Amino acid sequence: MASLKSIGCSVLAVVAATGLVAQPALAQKSDAKSEAAKKDAGKKKTVSSPTSILPTSQPTATPTPSAKASSKPKSQQAVQPVVAPVAVPTAIPTVSQPMVQDTILAEPVMAWSLADAKALLSTVEYIGKEGLIPADYQPSALRAAIAKGEGDELDALASRVFGWLIEDLRDGRTPMTARVQWFAVDPDQDLMPTAQIMAQALSEHDVAGVVAKLAPTNPDYAALKADLNATPMANKTRRALIQANMDRWRWLARDLGDVYLMTNVPEFQLRLVVKNKIIRSYKTVVGKPGRTATPQLAETVSAVVFNPTWTVPQSIVKGEGLGAKVLNNPGWARSAGYKGTKNGDGTITVVQQPGPNNSLGLMKIDMPNPHAIYFHDTPAKQYFNSEVRAFSHGCIRTERAVELGMTMAILGAQKSATEAAEISRSGKYTKVEMTRTFPAYLTYFTYARSIDGQLKPFTDLYARDKPVLDSFAAARQLKTTQRASEEEIIKLDNPL
Repeated sequence: MASLKSIGCSVLAVVAATGLVAQPALAQKSDAKSEAAKKDAGKKKTVSSPTSILPTSQPTATPTPSAKASSKPKSQQAVQPVVAPVAVPTAIPTVSQPMVQDTILAEPVMAWSLADAKALLSTVEYIGKEGLIPADYQPSALRAAIAKGEGDELDALASRVFGWLIEDLRDGRTPMTARVQWFAVDPDQDLMPTAQIMAQALSEHDVAGVVAKLAPTNPDYAALKADLNATPMANKTRRALIQANMDRWRWLARDLGDVYLMTNVPEFQLRLVVKNKIIRSYKTVVGKPGRTATPQLAETVSAVVFNPTWTVPQSIVKGEGLGAKVLNNPGWARSAGYKGTKNGDGTITVVQQPGPNNSLGLMKIDMPNPHAIYFHDTPAKQYFNSEVRAFSHGCIRTERAVELGMTMAILGAQKSATEAAEISRSGKYTKVEMTRTFPAYLTYFTYARSIDGQLKPFTDLYARDKPVLDSFAAARQLKTTQRASEEEIIKLDNPL
């Protein structure tokens, strides 16, 4: 096991690489903090939120078919953009609860000039470069409507087609029913409403320009796009896989934030990313295929727990007889680090105490979610040496977890390196609440840039590709109000 001093040096190197906070050198344990550490700990940090591509001036009325009457020819009528101010949160909204009573989304209808409709047609014809399918957006019908001239028919068709295009580029083409165990709610349709985007494009007469701004900002998406356009049309299998994984990027927020954690489950790697640069990566152990497979989430890091306890689930306490063993063998329980309590209803609660043999290891990163998924350390370090690392009950075991936890404490709670080190080596349960929150993304890409920057395929560990690929091979489905998978939420809080 690495010494605390060597871990501290690594932490300082990681923090320095982020450029977000200056830290004093890691000191040996002392009773007093240096003045520099005090000042550094007191500085308040904030996370930059993704900026909306939409106007933020005072709101105006939404154009409606009834508002089209005017003494001017329609081609000269200005389309007023919908510019309701968008409240940009300090952290990316990350809710993991599906909606109920899903309904079909309705696209707004706005007035289209011939020039704007022709620009839309041209955009549709070349949308294959974004990994979408031109035929989805009815180019033949749009061409015929343009030939008939301006009017209600063109307004209805162009609005519907452009609405579909916005929805697919912003939210992804894949229907929610094909996104297996996808619980990461994308906030983009709230930050960039369809009516607002459409009104902006028509007001500025820049359909292509507005469409170009809808793509994910992550450079990994751009790398996939370049690879798609370099792959021959005859190589349908490769192109389909690239398309599917480009779409997975659209399922996430367009801008992931300035600082975030991201793990790609099939790659078995966790990244700490600052301004689109991987500052540090960590091997991971993920959930075993089946009921304990790791779900896909977008959550918020709320705290780092050093020297955590672990409340053993009843499936082990009762189902495997651990509770009775702990109560009947107090000497063994003490040496194994367990404390047992018999409750009034006859059940037994067993809590594993802090220590290197704790199933959570020496660090746990809290990110509250209904699935009880989190990043944590492990005493079973040998599993990080395996090529395929799918051994857990859903949670993400993380290599060099103490280093990661100390880094989060420094960046997210204004702790000095000395404070983080002292907390870590105290041996006592300590929860460090974040004052600066970080998004954490648990993703599933089977063709993506690896941590070394190279595009490569990854094993479809949980067989989640087929529904996505099948949806691209079928006709486009109308979008509904469903925002995440409606599958059963399985509480996966067992680190074993």
